[in-house]
Amino acid sequence: MTTLTQRKSLKYYLDLRYPVTIEEAPEGGYFVQIEDLPGCYAQGESIAEACEMIEVARKMWLEVAYEDNQDIPLPREDREYSGKFNVRLPRSLHRKLDQMAEREGVSLNQFLVSTLSRAVGVEESKKERKNR
Repeated sequence: MTTLTQRKSLKYYLDLRYPVTIEEAPEGGYFVQIEDLPGCYAQGESIAEACEMIEVARKMWLEVAYEDNQDIPLPREDREYSGKFNVRLPRSLHRKLDQMAEREGVSLNQFLVSTLSRAVGVEESKKERKNR
């Protein structure tokens, strides 16, 4: 027996609070986006104007997606993460990573967590330096 999941109302999605990313635009003003809603972005001369524009873009994005019966992603904070995911990679890369982990004296899993953490830290520090 198949159970159908009831779709939530448009109001439910419109009431969700999505995180917004704001960056200074190279040509002046501010670029703002909602990363959880692909293609949902706006620009304004001031931060206040950019925030007003992204709110209009968010509502339009959700209304169109809802009308087209598309899946609407939940905001990042509302998602639950198990801490597990599967990755498919070439055998040669798998072998190389395993060899590197062995040289470090750690499990492949521990080596990957450490490597990914380091890469995320580098990217975050680049963003912080750029925003200063």
